[in-house]
Amino acid sequence: MFSFLLSLVVISFSGVMLHGPMFAVTVAKSYKSQSAGMKIALGHAIVEIPLILLIYFGFAQFFQENLVQFVLSILGGGILIWLGIAMFRARTEVVQKGQDLAYNPFVAGIVTSALNPFFILWWATIGSVLIMNSLEFGITGFALLVPVHWLCDLAWLSLVSVLIYRTQALWDIKFQQGLFIVCSLLLIGFGGWFLVSGLQIRI
Repeated sequence: MFSFLLSLVVISFSGVMLHGPMFAVTVAKSYKSQSAGMKIALGHAIVEIPLILLIYFGFAQFFQENLVQFVLSILGGGILIWLGIAMFRARTEVVQKGQDLAYNPFVAGIVTSALNPFFILWWATIGSVLIMNSLEFGITGFALLVPVHWLCDLAWLSLVSVLIYRTQALWDIKFQQGLFIVCSLLLIGFGGWFLVSGLQIRI
């Protein structure tokens, strides 16, 4: 059991650190609240836990279907580009005038998860292996998989959020605006990548 839990933690942390769109939004939202990471993780869980249950009940193949990946890629790409443009436009108001981005962190966690085809594909492939390994320990193994994986998401996003919130006063205005530009370009870049990937799928 220990070796399974250790592999679960390592793979979970590698997975959450690859959620680029969610990370970019966490950085931006943390300017106004050190609990932004926690709220984004909660929104992420709203999508992730039902997805885990669906895969547990045999729907992994469904999420690997070309049509499903196509729809998610096009919708997700469009939404991420819109979020990135909104973040880019709001950078001055957030950094200099203390305003916040229009969307709240909980919703951002849902959107950047539900419309991220690579997150869903991760669960349909790598995540399926984790679920299968957990079942070697019966229902107890599966019952541990869900909270342990989510706690890894929560720990990472909360750490990012607290660090950004508590150290932002040490950065000058140009650096802060540059950080917002980088995050907005990350979102736009991921959105473009999703769109291109979706258009290359044969349905």
